[in-house]
Amino acid sequence: MGSAQTAGRLPQRDFGFLGTTAEMSSIMKEPKCLISSDHQGRLCVQKEAKTILEGITQPVVVVCVVGLYRTGKSYLMNRLAGQQKGFALGSSIESKTKGIWMWCVPHPTKADHTLVLLDTEGLGDVDKGDEKHDTWIFCLAVLLSSTLVYNSLGIIDNNALEKLHYVTELTENIRVRAQRGADDDDSAEFMRMFPSFIWTVRDFTLELRKEGQPITANQYLESALVLKPGNSPKIEQFNLPRRCLRNFFAERQCFVFPRPAGDDDLKRMEELSEAELDARFLQRSKEFCDYVFSSAKPKTVTGGRILTGTVLGSLTEVYVEAIRSGQIPCLENAVETLAQIQNGRAVEQGLQVYRSEVFKYLCFPLDPAELSDIHAQAEKKAVEVFISTSFNDTEQKSQLELMRQIQTEYEELCRQNQEECVHMCRSKLECVFAPLEESLNDGSFMQPGGYQDYRDTLKRLTKEYRQRTHTQLMSEEVLSQYLKEKEKFANNILAADQCLSNAERKMEVEQLKREALEQKQKALEEQNRLQEQVFHDHQKTFEQHMHNLLERMEKEQERAREDNKRVLEAKLKSTNLIPVLY
Repeated sequence: MGSAQTAGRLPQRDFGFLGTTAEMSSIMKEPKCLISSDHQGRLCVQKEAKTILEGITQPVVVVCVVGLYRTGKSYLMNRLAGQQKGFALGSSIESKTKGIWMWCVPHPTKADHTLVLLDTEGLGDVDKGDEKHDTWIFCLAVLLSSTLVYNSLGIIDNNALEKLHYVTELTENIRVRAQRGADDDDSAEFMRMFPSFIWTVRDFTLELRKEGQPITANQYLESALVLKPGNSPKIEQFNLPRRCLRNFFAERQCFVFPRPAGDDDLKRMEELSEAELDARFLQRSKEFCDYVFSSAKPKTVTGGRILTGTVLGSLTEVYVEAIRSGQIPCLENAVETLAQIQNGRAVEQGLQVYRSEVFKYLCFPLDPAELSDIHAQAEKKAVEVFISTSFNDTEQKSQLELMRQIQTEYEELCRQNQEECVHMCRSKLECVFAPLEESLNDGSFMQPGGYQDYRDTLKRLTKEYRQRTHTQLMSEEVLSQYLKEKEKFANNILAADQCLSNAERKMEVEQLKREALEQKQKALEEQNRLQEQVFHDHQKTFEQHMHNLLERMEKEQERAREDNKRVLEAKLKSTNLIPVLY
């Protein structure tokens, strides 16, 4: 395993085109190994690197470089990181980088994005003795990146394309769908899912001219991808890598680099200053970095869904686990697995945000409207966190589950609030009605004229209680329970009062019944207000959910349109490359 390299900061006076290096090195000071091999030679994800990815909640632009060993891949990645040292360069004939190494830096031009640089071990190292290992490294580079850089030496000729045979094996080692239909267009699906492609040609010595006319590096690449007419085995072998590149990678770009320095200086590339490097090489490097910074898109999966670092870490583990278990990585299965992992996490995080937001302002007892406002604000923030964290929740099952759990939490808060309100009202009631209780206990009302005294005292204290609790939830319910308990006392006092005639007693009994009904109605009205508040809260939640759903659907439809447009343009471009036969 190649050792971790201490990242040397690129001097600001040298290579200033790479952006503010102080900002770009704030996430990781040096690369970390993301994927390595265990003692049995099987690929495995390194926990430290995955933990770093899990902490990145921003969208990630993933640039991965592949190529034959000893072609200078790592140098380009150091350039993109804004550093002179970082990914191991090495100067011997052996492959320096082992596995896939990762370096996460703030994106220099896209705010709130993270640039994830992946440097892969050199392909074709004869000392490894395992060609399948190289195939899986190449497949993982394709699956994980949003921009794939293929680095080679010399020129783009048939020999160079034959060395890129890994691209012809992608259909054997990557599946888009778990079940493939007879009419499925694999090339269109691969175009949607695969990264943009950049071919960097190092130590390029030819002049970019064709038929006496100057051409661009992109035209040079596209001319190398033109198919030969015919269908003989030899022609098919010639066309196969070209057809795969055209059919799988919708966006293709090419950069050619002259030799950066002399042979002796190449051995110490990490130490060379700008003045010691070829000026044309520096210019091409600047153009390459500028293009990547401006054109490389965030990593997406099915439907153009953008990945955060957290999801990328899970995706890496899903793909590596499939390879370890002897399966072929399937994009559809990976998305489903990611959705289960990420959406479960998103529900938990959303619920945690709801709880933390609620408890910032919670102080029982509260007016129902105030508690509703606290709930609404907390729910909104929880949903925002869920939407930013969730992944491929196409049927909104996970969001509905979050809504259900939040509603359960809210109902429990309402119950606790009611209990606290009841407790407070009872305390006030006990204080207000203490004189009445004292008179009942000492029998003060059990005498002629006592019933009228009892009624006057009860009305006076009831009025005082309502004045103290007129804004308090559950005040009428508590009062109703208290007055219900006092009915037998009232009846006993009424029966014992000799000042009242039978007719007067009957009238008082009827009056007590009317007052009991009135009080019961007041308590019911109080409960109805609570139910109306709950209904109002449900309605707001439903409306917010529908708003989020429609907004997400619009975004997904827009991404799908962009994907279809990109694939169509690429297919038209490929069609134009095929020579017309007369």
